[in-house]
Amino acid sequence: MKIHVLGSAAGGGFPQWNCNCNNCRGYREGTVNAKARTQSSIAISHGDSDWILFNASPDIRAQLAGFAPMQPARQIRDTGIASVVLMDSQIDHCTGLLMLREGCPFDVWCTPMVHEDLCTGFPIFNMLTHWNGGLNWRPIEVAEGAENRFAIEKVPGITLTAIPLRSSAPPYSPHRNDPHIGDNIGIYVVDETRGTSLFYAPGLGDIEPHLRPYMEKADCLLVDGTLWRDDEMMTAGVGTKTGQEMGHLAQSGPGGMIDYLDTLSGPRKVLIHINNTNPILDEDSAERAELAEHGIEVAWDGMSIEL
Repeated sequence: MKIHVLGSAAGGGFPQWNCNCNNCRGYREGTVNAKARTQSSIAISHGDSDWILFNASPDIRAQLAGFAPMQPARQIRDTGIASVVLMDSQIDHCTGLLMLREGCPFDVWCTPMVHEDLCTGFPIFNMLTHWNGGLNWRPIEVAEGAENRFAIEKVPGITLTAIPLRSSAPPYSPHRNDPHIGDNIGIYVVDETRGTSLFYAPGLGDIEPHLRPYMEKADCLLVDGTLWRDDEMMTAGVGTKTGQEMGHLAQSGPGGMIDYLDTLSGPRKVLIHINNTNPILDEDSAERAELAEHGIEVAWDGMSIEL
């Protein structure tokens, strides 16, 4: 199983276009040792030519252009994208569907709650019906206590299990203040040939007990690295909400992501969905060194993992 990180940043990317926090300003001035990052998305394949795209960020065109296998050139109009899987209906995870309109129709896998959001508050499914019939919705069923397993026909040898996560729907959702199962999911991906597996969850506000069995048996964890501190957005002067209020578990502090990952000895541990304010973006920072001491990596655009 091949995993390619197309984008490793949180919404807005890094540096964020309108931000002059320490990281963004430092990157532009050359005083911070960091890599530019586009908004979070990965692709997974069992070979080299057909890929499952997880989330479609607003940066999708540049991401596809920067990864040659996404244009296999087998015919006049072609793409390496076999299907798209959406983890949620957040704007930084689904806006890229609009940029893929020339490739319609294609399959988009998402939960009924995400589909509802993308037919109402942010009606991408409705809008794209004007391009060759639009998107083919493939439902991802999620139920607590059930094995929500599915497979994508165009990428044989890979099975996926959807795992409901506690989270809030985006601001434009009709049920923004009324959370439902399926607003946000994690994905457990298995290579049926090798028996290797990945647990992918770019948004984790709370690591609920039902997630642990998947995280324990995964060979690699690719999980939420949005914020270093819960109050980071407020401390940086760029926001008014805590990480918990936004649905993200901070890395530092008692009960944070570092503490939890320390309890898992088996899997490779990689953080993704890094916010522009997070000091771990600075490769020379004390926070980055602390992650390394705990055996935790930070994803970057173009990173490849093979399991």
